[in-house]
Amino acid sequence: METRRLYVSHLVEPLCLWSSVVFVTLITLVLALEGQHQQIAPFRYFLKAGYAVIFLHRTGTCQPYCRSLPDDPLLECLRVHNTDIEVTETYAEIVKEAVGNHRAVVSEGRLLKISFTTIFEYLQILNMIALSLRPLGRHAMFYLAAAVSDFYVPWESMVEHKIQSGSGPLDMRLAQVPKMLPVLRSEWSPLAFCISFKLETDSKILLDKAVMALNKYKVHAVVANELLSRKEEVIVVQPTGNVTVRRSKDEGDADVENPLIKLLVDAHNHYIKA
Repeated sequence: METRRLYVSHLVEPLCLWSSVVFVTLITLVLALEGQHQQIAPFRYFLKAGYAVIFLHRTGTCQPYCRSLPDDPLLECLRVHNTDIEVTETYAEIVKEAVGNHRAVVSEGRLLKISFTTIFEYLQILNMIALSLRPLGRHAMFYLAAAVSDFYVPWESMVEHKIQSGSGPLDMRLAQVPKMLPVLRSEWSPLAFCISFKLETDSKILLDKAVMALNKYKVHAVVANELLSRKEEVIVVQPTGNVTVRRSKDEGDADVENPLIKLLVDAHNHYIKA
């Protein structure tokens, strides 16, 4: 545990040389109980705004600059020509832009990607990075968009061997995932600008739940998004009031994250100067 903490701290340290650092948690996952899924990609807008980005992700999550690539880019974008491997003409410009942009921010030391698999790893790494960013004070931002499940199977309850189907129906008892926002705000990185997300499938309860989260966890903003309309608009709930953010319909490839990140970056800058 201590070795891993020192390793994560070593990875994060170079990014702390930048004026502002944002820690992005993001998971693209299927919510098996609700039969829904979500995916957003804010990285390029934070990078464009001059932030260094720490990206904590699970395997399968949309990667920076890969949003325009097909689901299986290795097999769909490349082809074998004689003994060489080359990019197909269809994806040549997209791949060139993605690779160029990615290498540029990595060479500048402004992008760090860390992957995880289990909820146990996620919570441990969240703790380690929050402590590493604590010296930055108000210049650190937490953009906690990961749709972490509310329930999990405790480590001590996991079986050692394969579950046998012959045993009949599976009776499983799930525990609630510990809420880390209170300790993040009070102990790990108390001065950081913190943004959480509230996703609901029922629009009737969305704003009430977002306001409850804002007051309970003392975050600086809650991005409230309803699953079916989240690509078109979200509502940013702040202590000073609510702001509806909509995707620009004048641009065909526009997304709601662009105006959302601009709003949050402005709010963060005001917070730094306060």
